[in-house]
Amino acid sequence: MTLLLFAGVLLGAMALGMPIAFALMLSSLALMLHLDGIDAQAMALQMINGADSFALLAVPFFILAGEAMTAGGLSRRLVQLGMALLGHVRGGLGYVAVVAAIFLASVSGSAVADTAALGAILIPMMRRAGYDVPRAAGLMAAGGIIAPVIPPSIGYIVFGVASNVSITALFLAGIVPGLLMGLALAVTWWFCARSEKATMLPRASWAERGRALRDALLALMLPVIIVGGLRFGIFTPTEAAVVAAVYALFIGMAVYRELHWRDVPEVLLAAVRTSAAVMFLVAAAAVSGYMITIADVPSEVQALLEPFAGDPRLLMLAIMVLVVIVGTALDFVPTILILTPVLMPVVRSAGIDPVYFGVLFIMNNAIGLLTPPIGSVLNVVCAVARVEMGPVMRGVMPFLAAQLAVLFLLVLFPQVVTVPLSWFR
Repeated sequence: MTLLLFAGVLLGAMALGMPIAFALMLSSLALMLHLDGIDAQAMALQMINGADSFALLAVPFFILAGEAMTAGGLSRRLVQLGMALLGHVRGGLGYVAVVAAIFLASVSGSAVADTAALGAILIPMMRRAGYDVPRAAGLMAAGGIIAPVIPPSIGYIVFGVASNVSITALFLAGIVPGLLMGLALAVTWWFCARSEKATMLPRASWAERGRALRDALLALMLPVIIVGGLRFGIFTPTEAAVVAAVYALFIGMAVYRELHWRDVPEVLLAAVRTSAAVMFLVAAAAVSGYMITIADVPSEVQALLEPFAGDPRLLMLAIMVLVVIVGTALDFVPTILILTPVLMPVVRSAGIDPVYFGVLFIMNNAIGLLTPPIGSVLNVVCAVARVEMGPVMRGVMPFLAAQLAVLFLLVLFPQVVTVPLSWFR
């Protein structure tokens, strides 16, 4: 009963056009009324406590790092390096998109920002070269969702805070699954590119490749600094976010000199706007998480999943199907904040590694960014490519299937996540 009440109020408020943060607060009020009383002081206290987290400080700094990379020319140089290495092969710009998506993911953590950066640079080039634009836009969107899986990831930070799971372990565990997502896209593009009759770029000389590598080297050092610092315990994820932001600002302003002092307020304002939206969602979800626990909603979910509890793989598959369905109606961060307090007790009672679950959970929510009607990454790529949603949806389908296949592979073989994590640790 409480589960239906919470879900009904939440989805009903969203259907009426209410912002998700306010819909979460309204559903929490509904649970309070159901439990005989509204405590405004408890709501305010839970919102403050939900946002009062040292780990969550990483969110605005990683967002700032991504904005500074785009404005300072770091993102563009990573794309140019991919073009110098792969632009001359059949379907070369598609492979460039995949490689650049992995590069950008390792320094940004935002699917929407990476998709916008990739699309703005590569889609006009692919259109001029004669590529199928809806298919190219679908590839950009599918490449963009690698960002929440490869560290640094805002999704891992939010999930880690909500579930009390080590963010550093999540970062390290996400490296191999993120690379597998990129490999799956490259293989899928190889099949799709056989029907493309696009013009190939001239082969870059070794001198040109060397210059491209030299120009991008400072941008490539950022993921090495972040992952290396986390691996050897030099800094925490929050401190890594500060390092990333300062590094991106310094390189953009002092080395590449594409980011000027007059541009800094705009970069900061863009980061503040995104951070404020995320943090308000976190605060509102803290109230929902508190009420979900008080109303014992996880027990109802556990009862629903009881038929699968005997087999951890079957249980994981059932949870992943549930998250895919929810992901069609909710955006990335709200899905994490709503489902984490509901699913984590079930996962822990089944003996599933919380870090392994967290990686698959974030990957599944990232895939939800490609599913309509919410699909924020799809909406971004449609705007950048100036293409209607229908053709882009058809173009993204092969790549969406490839990402779901990787997710299914990780459900069947948890060792793909857990064994490399033990190496990195």
